[in-house]
Amino acid sequence: MVTGNFTTVVEFILLGLTSRQDLQILLFIVFLTCYIVSLIGNIVIIWISSTNPRLHTPMYFFLRNLSFLDIWYTSCVVPKMLNNFLSVKKTITYIGCVTQMFIHITLGGTECYLLLSMAYDRYVAICNPLHYSNIMHPTFCIRMAAASWFAGIVDSVVNTVYTLQLPFCGANVVDHFFCEVPTLLELACADTSLNKTVLFFWAIVIAVIPFFVILITYVNIISSIMKIRTTTGRRKAFSTCASHVIVVALFYGTVFFIYLRPGKIHVSSQDKMATLFYSVITPMLNPLIYTLRNIDVKGKWHKLLKGHR
Repeated sequence: MVTGNFTTVVEFILLGLTSRQDLQILLFIVFLTCYIVSLIGNIVIIWISSTNPRLHTPMYFFLRNLSFLDIWYTSCVVPKMLNNFLSVKKTITYIGCVTQMFIHITLGGTECYLLLSMAYDRYVAICNPLHYSNIMHPTFCIRMAAASWFAGIVDSVVNTVYTLQLPFCGANVVDHFFCEVPTLLELACADTSLNKTVLFFWAIVIAVIPFFVILITYVNIISSIMKIRTTTGRRKAFSTCASHVIVVALFYGTVFFIYLRPGKIHVSSQDKMATLFYSVITPMLNPLIYTLRNIDVKGKWHKLLKGHR
């Protein structure tokens, strides 16, 4: 579409992970496998924690929310990426790009605060166990989950609106495998300093603040655990937190790498790998991390397998 002296962009070309044609089929198989494993793992977590009365606790309520989120997190990125591996014309419409960006930001922001909610749940369970049931009652848990989704939506609306105000007039080649704000800002034919400031500010609000609150929470948790007199008690307390700590480290490490570096030191290949990790690999690993370290979930899974033999 031509507007004035410029050509308005109606679609974007996604360069993907690599331009090597000989790797396209291999990458398709690898990421299709990752996607299937992620879907099965997260669906199993939701099913097991929903059908087992012993798992109707705040911790598993938040875990079900995380699994539900991860299903959509990968689904807004991977299917299009898989399609492009097999396509000659690797394009996405402008509307499709904006939709993908909006969903991805929403889910990413929601996960940041959902991980904070899970940390608070562990804090109350270990540091204030006598009042756990009174504090972490179902209504309060639902409100925390709803607040997490609200924060993610607000973050997405703000960044999407600011991005939509930018003119894209000619350049439409996105050096990425999906539509992400930092890569789209590079294509805009206008000053993007305000957008980058807004993006950085919301990265602080959505990612950095929850992360530091999680750190403070775990300092208090570790302090309380060290006061437990028995080795068995300390080991059990550490075990209930270990899965969550691993998930937090994997998710936040790559998110900070993408959104909190100065713009001038961004390297496309590094950005792709980091984004791939927190958008595809981490959602696949989350069910495995929680399943392998959780006795109740493993027990339910073993019973399920035995029942089908």
